[in-house]
Amino acid sequence: MLTTFLLIAGLVLLVAGAEFLVRGAAKLAVSFGISPLVVGLTVVAFGTSSPELAVSVGAAFAGEADIAVGNVVGSNIFNILFILGLSALVAPLFVAQQLIRLDVPIMIGISLLLPILGLDGRIGRLDGLLLFTGVIAYTVFLIRQSRRENRAVQDEYAQEYAVGPEEQTPLAWGKDAAYIAGGVVMLVLGSRWLVSGAVSVAEYFGVSELVIGLTIVAMGTSLPEVATSVVASLKGERDIAVGNVVGSNIFNILAVVGLTATVAPGGVPVALDALRFDIPVMIMVALACLPIFVTHHSISRWEGGLFLAYYLAYFTHIVLASAGSAAMPKLDSVVFALLLPLTALIALVMHRPAAEERA
Repeated sequence: MLTTFLLIAGLVLLVAGAEFLVRGAAKLAVSFGISPLVVGLTVVAFGTSSPELAVSVGAAFAGEADIAVGNVVGSNIFNILFILGLSALVAPLFVAQQLIRLDVPIMIGISLLLPILGLDGRIGRLDGLLLFTGVIAYTVFLIRQSRRENRAVQDEYAQEYAVGPEEQTPLAWGKDAAYIAGGVVMLVLGSRWLVSGAVSVAEYFGVSELVIGLTIVAMGTSLPEVATSVVASLKGERDIAVGNVVGSNIFNILAVVGLTATVAPGGVPVALDALRFDIPVMIMVALACLPIFVTHHSISRWEGGLFLAYYLAYFTHIVLASAGSAAMPKLDSVVFALLLPLTALIALVMHRPAAEERA
């Protein structure tokens, strides 16, 4: 009963804390004149990833480092396959040009960098500093790019966060600061409860911390992304749905892994199973985004359905592997290696006629 309470209460606090943090920081930033585009691409996307940051750092200090790595890798896979898949089923998603030219290639590049840094079985403090420096550079670049932002985008984010001139008062700033402080407190407390409950579940069922991090913790800490992207899709703000996921994946690797490896004693160890299967799957999922996004600047419903089917296959692999099946991990590796490129090829073939008609 106590373990169940910790898991549920931890998840509730994480989701509520992320919402408080995002709303407070977004309004405060816009009130002080920070570009709404930068707020959308950083505060919203990064804020919804704050549960991953809280859980990973907490797990590293608690000596449960496999949960930290599994949380990030599992969240990135879940974000693309499940969240984008579900959002695209609700309504076909629009993919902005900037995401194709800049953000998706960055996501792919840092996904490839992660296993390189972890080849020795550990992401050390210097590696963590390198990654965390990357998120600072990425944010600074976005700020400079935002100076060329058009008025329509400004109005969109101003409407999204309901920030107007009448709200730019000391009382409003104090209220936003209180939201931020309350969100941080809930995130810290929620992460402790969730990690504690997840570790208890792993010990009870004899499941490894890596598996718990890839499943329960990853899906739980990704709930803010689920809510943000699905709601954005329902409201017709389908570019935000995609940008939130891509931005969150970038933040997860650069900031969550980077900061965790920097502050954790001895860095963060990387499990051999993660290097052999889960991290390559994360890379293939990131790579599959580019041709699908480029061909039609959208994610159709059938592509969303395929993404969901892939996540179901991946989740099934984890369950079978944790049960001790010797054949399924190899079989699933082959399936993922063949089907993901095949999906990209099908997308190219199916979208080519539409592109030719527009030409």
